[in-house]
Amino acid sequence: MLRLGTRGSPLALVQANLVRDALLVAHGWAPEMVEIVPIRTTGDKVQDRPLAEIGGKALWTKELDRALLTGEIDLAVHSMKDVETIRPERIAIAAMLTREDVRDRLIGAASIEALPQGARIGTSSPRRAAQMRRIRPDLSIVPLRGNVDTRLGKVRDGEADATLLAAAGLERLERPDVGAPIPLDLLLPAPSQGAV
Repeated sequence: MLRLGTRGSPLALVQANLVRDALLVAHGWAPEMVEIVPIRTTGDKVQDRPLAEIGGKALWTKELDRALLTGEIDLAVHSMKDVETIRPERIAIAAMLTREDVRDRLIGAASIEALPQGARIGTSSPRRAAQMRRIRPDLSIVPLRGNVDTRLGKVRDGEADATLLAAAGLERLERPDVGAPIPLDLLLPAPSQGAV
C-alpha cells in the first residue's frame, strides 16, 4: 500500500484524491492500494501572521518533507505554487496532474474597477498585494489567511471587502462560478499556479 501525504484542508484533500484516483487508473490498482495521510502543517496551524513572517512557503511543505524523509509517507501532494524552488536533494518532483486555470479570481466585486474607492482587499500574498496596489493605489490591503471557506467567510463577514483566490482551487472544489476571473494581462498569477 502507498501512503500519500497531504495537508488536511478541503482543497488539499480534493487534490490528494485526484492524485490517488490517477494512480489507481494508471496502475489498475484497487482503491485500498493508496491511503491518504493528512498531515497538519505549520502554515495550517499559524493563521494570525503573514507567511513571510513565519517562514514563507516552507510552512506548507516542511512537515510533508519530513514525513517523506522519515518514511512515514511514500509520496506527497502539493499545490506547485506552494513548493519551494530549491528542494531537498533526496526528494524528487515525480509527476504533475494536468494544469488547471492559472488565473486568480476576485471575490466580492464583479471586477477590480468595480471595487469602491478605498476598498479593503484581504490577502497575505505579497504578489497579489503589490499588483493590486499598482492597479488601484487607493485600495487598502488587509491581512487575510485561511483555507478557501475561511477566506470566503471573512469577506462575507466584512473583515475585507474583497479577496483573491486561485481559479484552479475553486474549480477543484466544484465552485466554478465563485468570483470573477482576472485577465492575465492585468494580474499575473503565482508561478506554477494551477499545477498539482
